[in-house]
Amino acid sequence: MTERKPVILVLGAGAGIGGHVAQRFAAGGYHAVLCRRSDEEGLQKLVSGIQDSGGEATGMLLNAVEEGAIEDLVFRVERDIGPVEVVLFNLGAQIGNRALGDTPLKTFELGWRMATFGLFRLAQALLPQMEARGSGTLLVTSATAAVRGNAGQHSHAAAMGGRRMLCQTLNAEFAPKGIHVAHILIDGPVEAPDTLGKLLGPARFAELKAAKSEGKDELILPGELAETYWHIAHQHRSAWSHEIDIRPFKDKPWWNS
Repeated sequence: MTERKPVILVLGAGAGIGGHVAQRFAAGGYHAVLCRRSDEEGLQKLVSGIQDSGGEATGMLLNAVEEGAIEDLVFRVERDIGPVEVVLFNLGAQIGNRALGDTPLKTFELGWRMATFGLFRLAQALLPQMEARGSGTLLVTSATAAVRGNAGQHSHAAAMGGRRMLCQTLNAEFAPKGIHVAHILIDGPVEAPDTLGKLLGPARFAELKAAKSEGKDELILPGELAETYWHIAHQHRSAWSHEIDIRPFKDKPWWNS
């Protein structure tokens, strides 16, 4: 009987962070389960890339704000593929740059449902099972908004700040039970065509990519970032990282511009 590989479950598996983390873990011997809300063709391209490189991967579409969707996903993966040893919560919660008066209540709430409530639901569905096994890792991608709110980012800042605090409470409860919870704050732009590329538009995104080719490294490279996720997931429990912030070496905060 073929022994099952350990499983990494990635919620928010785009062409940037999520997809590259899935690729890195698959290369390291995991079965990667990649989930994203839409673009089945893009999802299958990621899955096929992993499989063509000799890894194991499964792709699933997931509407994370739909009632019961996250809980059903966890149940099906554990039943059909194997126990989840590492889970990456990589869902974005950006609703755009909106002034207070231009932010409807439902739009504000959507950011919270994606960033904070979704993480709570994932934790409630999966962490008790990890606890029963005595081990597991929850990696949570976060953003600058978790520690600094800027104009037009009311929903995003409130949602990501809540995500950060939720990580701290989960860590306080589950770290003593052998579950590693890590809040990974990405304080800079990531080279991701289906997130940053859409946000900035083709011209500005191409400009930043061109600067990278000139050695300026203004964008965080998701492949390099995936190595950090891999490292955190495999730290010895005597030296766990519970929060880390990452930015390009030439990054300049807006207040120093």
